Amino acid sequence: MAFQLLCCSWCFPCDLSKAMSQDGASQFQEVIRQELELSVKKELEKILTTASSHEFEHTKKDLDGFRKLFHRFLQEKGPSVDWGKIQRPPEDSIQPYEKIKARGLPDNISSVLNKLVVVKLNGGLGTSMGCKGPKSLIGVRNENTFLDLTVQQIEHLNKTYNTDVPLVLMNSFNTDEDTKKILQKYNHCRVKIYTFNQSRYPRINKESLLPVAKDVSYSGENTEAWYPPGHGDIYASFYNSGLLDTFIGEGKEYIFVSNIDNLGATVDLYILNHLMNPPNGKRCEFVMEVTNKTRADVKGGTLTQYEGKLRLVEIAQVPKAHVDEFKSVSKFKIFNTNNLWISLAAVKRLQEQNAIDMEIIVNAKTLDGGLNVIQLETAVGAAIKSFENSLGINVPRSRFLPVKTTSDLLLVMSNLYSLNAGSLTMSEKREFPTVPLVKLGSSFTKVQDYLRRFESIPDMLELDHLTVSGDVTFGKNVSLKGTVIIIANHGDRIDIPPGAVLENKIVSGNLRILDH
Repeated sequence: MAFQLLCCSWCFPCDLSKAMSQDGASQFQEVIRQELELSVKKELEKILTTASSHEFEHTKKDLDGFRKLFHRFLQEKGPSVDWGKIQRPPEDSIQPYEKIKARGLPDNISSVLNKLVVVKLNGGLGTSMGCKGPKSLIGVRNENTFLDLTVQQIEHLNKTYNTDVPLVLMNSFNTDEDTKKILQKYNHCRVKIYTFNQSRYPRINKESLLPVAKDVSYSGENTEAWYPPGHGDIYASFYNSGLLDTFIGEGKEYIFVSNIDNLGATVDLYILNHLMNPPNGKRCEFVMEVTNKTRADVKGGTLTQYEGKLRLVEIAQVPKAHVDEFKSVSKFKIFNTNNLWISLAAVKRLQEQNAIDMEIIVNAKTLDGGLNVIQLETAVGAAIKSFENSLGINVPRSRFLPVKTTSDLLLVMSNLYSLNAGSLTMSEKREFPTVPLVKLGSSFTKVQDYLRRFESIPDMLELDHLTVSGDVTFGKNVSLKGTVIIIANHGDRIDIPPGAVLENKIVSGNLRILDH
């Protein structure tokens, strides 16, 4: 358990604790806990005194939220799941998408759509792909960004069905300013766009467990002192923003929540109709889209039955002895796509009852100066167990198309996909529906380097597997088929010539094309 491990390293010698009686040790730990909570409370109060009048109210809400999370972190004992209680979900608790689609759509689909709000998780930066600013502003297809494609999708819905589906962006303090600047370009689109900020929590020193921040600023020395506490924060932040009540007042009933970098997460009318017009007359408060695992997804969170309810179990919660079992594609066949459909009324009820229960994710980081810190986070899907009549829907893989790396970016920029009204669909010219496995080496990690290495995106319609390592560039109109492996060893460079067709080829060594 996180607190006990940390506590052991800083407050009393292990051999002393072993010598104490079990009862005495637990009493001693309880005293330590209480003293630690008091110290953290004092530090947070000091930080709050540095807030300006216009920052005070939302800073207080953030710090109160952090205190509650920190209190839970200190109270939790042992692993958050008892492996012996984990069961496969009952057959009817995860419905196949085909069954839901087979019901068709009602004539009044417009009125059903008018009950929906689309929420995109927009808190992440593009740093892992070598970009500054929000990840949602990276160009992914024909110079369209993630945000452009999202707006195009919803505008197309609103125009086609004469509806008013709004788009809501959950920003973080890292992305809010840049995102708001860019929103002006959508003023003439037929989409109402709203934003709210997820909370800003203080990172804590791994040794002392006290906040690193000394004041509310997040510039200069304090740049690394704060963090957005994971997308599980959506419930409290959405509620605190006032938008939840606004949408309920407008007659909206469900939110569709997804990661903005998942290009497969479009509004699905069949799922929405299933929510609004359930066949058994009993509405679901929470629907999680899951899809079948491949070997690339073994670490993804899976839906299980636990103490009579659907529960999302993440790999971090699994005892070490059972990790291989968790990764088994035969036992746990599905994983969470993080495409979620949630009842607004249920969020309001549970938030007001303080009844949304999400496991704490303890994320260890090392700051630039070498200081070891931890940040406490939660995940939006973990709340599924708090809602009534929850359901999993096993959707096609096409609804899970995340762009986390330039390898993913190559796929979505290629002729494997066609773009229509902001939505990407697999090209009909591809003979098999599976997506090729693409692994680009470290020379391609940054978007800028990746773009420089491709004069044009290769034809990949018949590609199964591509591995590229080292200093490699691609000329125009290259075609890749079957399995292609290109490895330039250290000091070598490989230039794939324009018009080259590589089919089931391994290219290695040194291949230079020189201008003359």
